Amino acid sequence: MFDVENIIDFLKNRLSEKRFNHSLNVAAECRKLAEHYGEDPEKAYFAGLVHDICKEIPADEMRKMAAESGLGVSSAELQTKALWHAVAGAAFVRDSLMIEDKDIINAVRFHTIGRAGMTRLEEIVYIGDLISADRSYNGVKKFRKLAYQDMDRVMLEALIFSIVSVTEKKGLIPEYTLEAYNQYALTESRRAQEGK
Repeated sequence: MFDVENIIDFLKNRLSEKRFNHSLNVAAECRKLAEHYGEDPEKAYFAGLVHDICKEIPADEMRKMAAESGLGVSSAELQTKALWHAVAGAAFVRDSLMIEDKDIINAVRFHTIGRAGMTRLEEIVYIGDLISADRSYNGVKKFRKLAYQDMDRVMLEALIFSIVSVTEKKGLIPEYTLEAYNQYALTESRRAQEGK
C-alpha cells in the first residue's frame, strides 16, 4: 500500500542521522501499538516514518508551508516555531507525496499538539513519538507501560505532561491541545464515576 523503501531512502537523504533514527524508532513503535490495538500496522508504520518529514527544513519555509496549508492552523501554533514542522509535514505528505489518506495527514498534523476527536491512528503516532526507543526523559518508562494498557489514559497523561512542560517555559497552548485535554479528562472522569 505504501512505498516504504522509497520513503526510507528519501528520509535518509533529507534528515540528520539522529532525526532519521528517531523516525525509524517512532515507526517501529507505531507498528507495535497498531498491532496491540487492532489497527493497520503498515499504515501506522508509514505515518510514524513521515511524522517529522519537515522537521529540519529552514524555519521560514516551514512557517510558510504551515500558514498556507489550509489545515486550520491556530494563532498559537503560528507563534510557536516548535509546532510548525507538524503542519508543514502534513501539507508535504498531502501535496508532495500525494497521500490522500486523511488519517495519515492528520496523524502527522496533530502529532505534537493533539486534538479532540483523534482517531486511533492519530493517538498511536502521538504516543509512538512520545515513547519511541530513543526517548530517555524522566517518566518515559511510565508512559511506555501505560501505552499498552489504556490508550485514553496514556493520552490524558501525555497531554498533561505536554501542557505542564509548555507552561513551565511560558509557551503558548494551542486550543487544539486544550480541547484534547478536556475530552480525555472528561472520559477519565466518567470512567471514575462508573467505577472502571
